[in-house]
Amino acid sequence: MTESSHSHRLLLRAHKDPLRVASAEATLRQDLIGGNTGNLVFSQSVRRLLSTERAQITTGLFRHPPDRINAEFDHLVIPLANAFRPNYTGQLDRLSELLEQLTIPVTVVGVGAQATLGGRRRDAEVLDRAVSRFVRAVLRQSPTIGVRGEFTLEYLTSLGFAADEVEVIGCPSMFMYGPDLKVNRKVDTLTAESPIALNISPYVAALGPISLDHAERYPNLVYQAQNWQTLELMINGDYPMGERAKMRTTGVPVTLDHPLIRQNRVRFFLDPRTWFEHLAQYEFSFGSRIHGNIAALLAGTPALVLAHDSRTLELAQYHRIPHRKITDLPERPDAAELYAEADWEPLNAGHAERWETFTAFLDRHKLRHVYLPGESAERFDAELAAADFPPPVETLMGADPEQLYALKRAAEAGKRRQLVRIDRDAGELRLSWAVAARRVRRLLRRTRRG
Repeated sequence: MTESSHSHRLLLRAHKDPLRVASAEATLRQDLIGGNTGNLVFSQSVRRLLSTERAQITTGLFRHPPDRINAEFDHLVIPLANAFRPNYTGQLDRLSELLEQLTIPVTVVGVGAQATLGGRRRDAEVLDRAVSRFVRAVLRQSPTIGVRGEFTLEYLTSLGFAADEVEVIGCPSMFMYGPDLKVNRKVDTLTAESPIALNISPYVAALGPISLDHAERYPNLVYQAQNWQTLELMINGDYPMGERAKMRTTGVPVTLDHPLIRQNRVRFFLDPRTWFEHLAQYEFSFGSRIHGNIAALLAGTPALVLAHDSRTLELAQYHRIPHRKITDLPERPDAAELYAEADWEPLNAGHAERWETFTAFLDRHKLRHVYLPGESAERFDAELAAADFPPPVETLMGADPEQLYALKRAAEAGKRRQLVRIDRDAGELRLSWAVAARRVRRLLRRTRRG
């Protein structure tokens, strides 16, 4: 394939450009994480991989009408996650409507189906119709569609698509650093003092007892939160429940009473770079978030997935990430035992072959990447390193719980402005709950440095 046959003006679907700096409040208000920070990991990976010398990459999708996309871009690249699920059919139809009007090449990278661990899918008729329309629209402008694993391949072939139209390529996040990925144990065994990263899907009830038990047994365990509702909790003191109010009773960290929140053992990272830098400090990561654990692996920290549905299981199986089905866990799971029983060598041994499969897919789609001869990721990496990303959002309950509860109660009672003394020199200021929280956070950082 000649270099001239590769596209240079690329339009990339991403909730946020990896080089964009945004505050926690802006991230929450504009939903720059697409509901979950895991989305930023695979979009950053694709952005890095395609940042070749001649590539001109624009992120965003629906800001551009179809006629402008056809006129101003050579190729549309759409990284996706578990898009084949019932509550995403509206977005799929919107994507299909756009794709049906395009004349430029389209590449879908890493899309997956979602079902229970047993393979049951909800609202199958509506979902199948939306998925079929979307895949047909993709294949009009694409030789194949790239899916996460065998489960999604079997699902699409059951809808009538030919096996040679569907390629199993895994998730692009695992290829962020190309063909070289090696994850080794940092310690032989974990102890009660080991630094451990925990990730949680709050809607998975089984994780409630696990979080409470591990909060008590491992004082250096920190919850790496990812979903927008937890960001809302950490900024404004409330977790939007909706129809999931029963989560309050399962023990997952969705209230200010949870020990991980009361003890300031929650971190919410707004950008993958700062997240990776933080995760590199841990000896082990585990939990139900597939990209939370992939982020740890990319940071060089051994990770294990607690698979709770087909999407997490499918990716763990394809990439040989150590995993346990959440239905097969012992009555009282223990991080140290999970670590002792895990083996990262199959992941290491098979990564190069999976990389070859992934890059062959890119080549078929005429997408040049930074690991080809004459190319480099240095430019993108330098720009990423220079970005002044904000620190992680921390819960404030480790400071003065009663004062902060009082602030929250005042806000809930409608007294959005209350006298709060946060600093000897600051005097009495009328602050909302959110502003008071930010002030206390800054004061705590100054106190720690002193």
